[in-house]
Amino acid sequence: MEHGRIATIRERLRAEADPERAKSAQAYMKSSMPSLGVRVPVVRRMVLITAKELPFGCPAELRDDVRQLWREATWREERYAAIDLTSLKSVANDLEMLPLYEEIIRTGAWWDYVDGVSDRICALLQHHRSTLTPLMRKWASDPDFWVRRAAITSQLKAKSATDKELLSIVLDANLADKEFFIRKAIGWTLREYAKTDPQWVRDYVETRRARLSQLSLREAIKHLG
Repeated sequence: MEHGRIATIRERLRAEADPERAKSAQAYMKSSMPSLGVRVPVVRRMVLITAKELPFGCPAELRDDVRQLWREATWREERYAAIDLTSLKSVANDLEMLPLYEEIIRTGAWWDYVDGVSDRICALLQHHRSTLTPLMRKWASDPDFWVRRAAITSQLKAKSATDKELLSIVLDANLADKEFFIRKAIGWTLREYAKTDPQWVRDYVETRRARLSQLSLREAIKHLG
């Protein structure tokens, strides 16, 4: 028997279904899992409302619900809802969430899921550097390119707290990769960090210009002039 929260989230998602939008959403995401056509902000809002109405007793309970929603999902929005539950403050810096994020990355294997947990991993990295720093180095060379993408974007929102040595390591490990989603992630990460330390990004680009793909380079220097 499923928890009341999960049943409520599923019912609310189905109530907001938009069949016409679902067709275009599924085509855009190139998804084999069908879509209900519910907009991402609407999914997030109904998840937060449900969590407020039916609060979790402990982080383990939240993890159980996230795991169940993710694994049993028949609609793409149910997986978005599972990710949205991980945004709750009670688990913001909880290292025990890490295996769940890794499961989402490996089994989701698409950019919206992987990027959906990137800021969660970033938060864990800031609070558990001794654990996450070596793990991100390992992820940067993982056979699964989605895991590598997660390593590359793990400091996307770190701004001045960015570990530049780690950033160099995870980027350097992937410069030769021809995968579009890796090249895009490299450029995106450099472009974002350029808002905080443009000179570091200029130096990085100049010393690796011959190794950077045109896509990564174009994204990296977009706002550098």
